[in-house]
Amino acid sequence: MPAATEITAALGLMEQVVGVSHECDFPKEANTRPRVTHCPVHNAGLASGEVDQWVRRALRDNGTIYTIDEPLLRELRPNVILTQKLCDVCAVGYGTVARLAETLPGPPQVVNLEPTSLTDIFDDIRSVAEACSVPERAHEIIAGLSERLEFVRHRADRISHRPRCFLMEWVDPPFCSGHWGPELVEIAGGRDSLGRKNQPSAQVDWREVIDARPEIMVLALCGYDISHARRDYELLQSFPDFGSIPAALDGDIYLVNASAYFARPGPRIVDSLEILAGILHPGEFSEFASTGPDDPRVVRAG
Repeated sequence: MPAATEITAALGLMEQVVGVSHECDFPKEANTRPRVTHCPVHNAGLASGEVDQWVRRALRDNGTIYTIDEPLLRELRPNVILTQKLCDVCAVGYGTVARLAETLPGPPQVVNLEPTSLTDIFDDIRSVAEACSVPERAHEIIAGLSERLEFVRHRADRISHRPRCFLMEWVDPPFCSGHWGPELVEIAGGRDSLGRKNQPSAQVDWREVIDARPEIMVLALCGYDISHARRDYELLQSFPDFGSIPAALDGDIYLVNASAYFARPGPRIVDSLEILAGILHPGEFSEFASTGPDDPRVVRAG
């Protein structure tokens, strides 16, 4: 999965990566590796509502939305496979990978990455480093990430106003943020009453969003970059009473590249925290605020 590829790269192991998923695109070297997974709706151009319906149907009928190129995987002969149990929608399920791994030469060690918090993400970096026999490299990486995280936390703690923020993971149907998302909002100096901290994100009734009266909305749509998020923002504007939300009235709605940041539990999750700090408190965190409509990380909607 993309986060695992980013972790291996941060550990200086990219030369040893023999295969990646269909979504791995960072660092750029990942695009030169064989892709061992496939998803029919990846880059298919479907609307978010259509994606949701397809995913639900595929999971009901097949139990998965992905396929693995088994002949290619056998040819690559990996020693270690990095996979996940966190979400059947995010990547190939752990059970599928584990069963296949048992039939491969070796068999390879299967490492499960299943983070629900920032601490878990740092622990995953340690797990990958240990599985690949470079445990000392994880210490330096985590120390650097932790220093940046605490820098934001301490500065945000000095700010008295903590704006109501809705971190949105999907538009049609609406989903709140889960896992590490609400934790990011909290550390960056905001409050997300709809978020599910350390739990899976969940569908919410649109009326709940209206009633929460968020002062700031952040469209961190799972797997979407800013251009895809902009398309869904246009849909969001047609929702009942959208214009009554304080964030809409004040123009405080932001589109972020969730595919690169918020939805990837790897080293760039701290970049996500910094992006949020720049959104919630641009005066205090001006170095992280959007640089304008061409910013690849975050832009103001509209």
